[in-house]
Amino acid sequence: MLLVSPIALAADAFDYQHGTSYLEPLKYPADFKHFEWANPDAPKGGLLRAPEMGTFDSFNGILDKGRVANGVARSGEGALIYDRLLESAIDEPASYYGRLASGVWVADDFRRFAFQIREGAYWHDGEPLGASDVVYTFRLLKEKGAVGVRTALRELGSIEKIADNEVLFTTKPDASGNPDLIFQVGGFSILPEHYWADRDITKTTIEPPLGSGPYKVRDYDLGRNVTYERVNNYWGTDIPVNRGRYNYDLIKYDYFRDESVMLEAHKGDVVDVRRETVSKNWVTAYDFPAVKAGYFKKELVDLSRPWGLWVPVMWNLDVPKFQDIRVREALALMQDFRYTNRVLMYGFYDHAKSFFYNSKMASSGLPSDKELVLLEPWRGEIPERVFTTAWEGNESDGFGFPREKLKRSLELFREAGYEIQDRVMVDMETGAPFTIDFIMVSPFALRKEIPFMSNLNMIGIKTTARSPELSNWLYRMRNGKWEGAQNGFAPGHVPGIMLRNRLSTQSADSQGGLNWNRVRDSAVDAMIDHVMAARTPDDFYAATHALDRILLWNFYYIPALGVPGYRLVYWDRFGQPENKMRLQRPIWQDAWWYDPTRAKRVEDGIAGLTGDH
Repeated sequence: MLLVSPIALAADAFDYQHGTSYLEPLKYPADFKHFEWANPDAPKGGLLRAPEMGTFDSFNGILDKGRVANGVARSGEGALIYDRLLESAIDEPASYYGRLASGVWVADDFRRFAFQIREGAYWHDGEPLGASDVVYTFRLLKEKGAVGVRTALRELGSIEKIADNEVLFTTKPDASGNPDLIFQVGGFSILPEHYWADRDITKTTIEPPLGSGPYKVRDYDLGRNVTYERVNNYWGTDIPVNRGRYNYDLIKYDYFRDESVMLEAHKGDVVDVRRETVSKNWVTAYDFPAVKAGYFKKELVDLSRPWGLWVPVMWNLDVPKFQDIRVREALALMQDFRYTNRVLMYGFYDHAKSFFYNSKMASSGLPSDKELVLLEPWRGEIPERVFTTAWEGNESDGFGFPREKLKRSLELFREAGYEIQDRVMVDMETGAPFTIDFIMVSPFALRKEIPFMSNLNMIGIKTTARSPELSNWLYRMRNGKWEGAQNGFAPGHVPGIMLRNRLSTQSADSQGGLNWNRVRDSAVDAMIDHVMAARTPDDFYAATHALDRILLWNFYYIPALGVPGYRLVYWDRFGQPENKMRLQRPIWQDAWWYDPTRAKRVEDGIAGLTGDH
């Protein structure tokens, strides 16, 4: 259940609390001073340089259009220039505390919730930030926001300003109470009504917008880099959720089109901190002198978040040949994770066997009694193995392709109407060859699937693959102009709305929706509803387990790589909080700080190594 302190309604007054949580109680009391993972005495100053892949052409983060600059995101830690009503406590599974809101109230049935806006909040132009801005933001998002935003807010009915500093949200009459909706609303960036009054927010813009957050845009080179400067008189510097955070004077993002170039730029001290996304680089690329001398650090950070599936292969289900479950299973049997991980990934990855890998939401073994209550109404419509067989994935020893899997794959293809003729897999009725055109998000992602494509070629399936420029990849994925592709699946601890965006029939049928492989499955829709309706841990985990089983046995994706940690690489010029905790995400952007002593050591060390004295 969603936990808040007991409410007491007196007329129109609400008993506002300092935070709200899901399934587990709040960790921090009402008088807490700062998060334990932040250093309240962290000094301010210095520059952080971080890389981004791709490009940007807009500062309007609420739309599907364009590529939005990092720093103006519509939610989360990427929203440097904005504030949100609630702040996620990343040392707890699903707890949120007031940021722009000084208090939050949630009804017992979760169909109404209210926020009390903190006094003294203001925009960067000095105008006060109040309840009217909150109402404006959510009415705008419901009407004109990106499809994923409108889907997230689908159950939201009315948004009312009930006092100068209070806003009441009410779900639609036919909507069930949804704890996830509260967190989604609490996490969206609040927009300035007075600023957008004479601007068209439905269009992309290269004018940096007005914000209220800890940073504002200082300068940018469109598509190449953007620099943010800390707002010295930021209104929220000393509120508990922000104390000890946002310590850099400047944050600069440089954009790259190629991961190899990004790596070399990092080694050349063009950027400071990044996540290494390529396992080969993680194992082989960090043996240069600065690493050996201790000036450059490499750490595998254990995070508490669900990792889900790391760039799994998925199929476009609007393409007729992939609508046959036998074809999808036959294709899955031809991928050999153990071989690929051993030969190309240097043994770095675990074998992910769940859409919720690295969390209690992951299924295992056979369904429990509580899961069967959810699954039985769908018997006959979902694969029978959901009930009878524990999912083990496509296992092998990684040395030579298993003959029994090859045999079973060919049997399934024949059952589906395909067979090998003259070394070509063809449709037995039409004689048309079976081909697959893959598009991959990067050259390294393409490289990962070379063994898979070779195995497909072995049974007569012709494959083509390319890694287009990122904007083109996004266009093709969003518009269904692909057959096979990869897309990471990373749920949070409260995944309901993410699941709806990524897997529901509604999202598949929405222009601009995030269900890019067009899963349309009534049983999946029902399990997502159960996830979102759960009020106890037992009900919640039963629903995620049931959903997991249905997804796995339908072979909509091919689960493979499971990430064992966050690959953090950085120049050692920053201070870090002493209280090392297992967190949901890394904190180098918002809780580290520039350390002049460390920075001088790094600079002197680089000069000594290069002979540049």
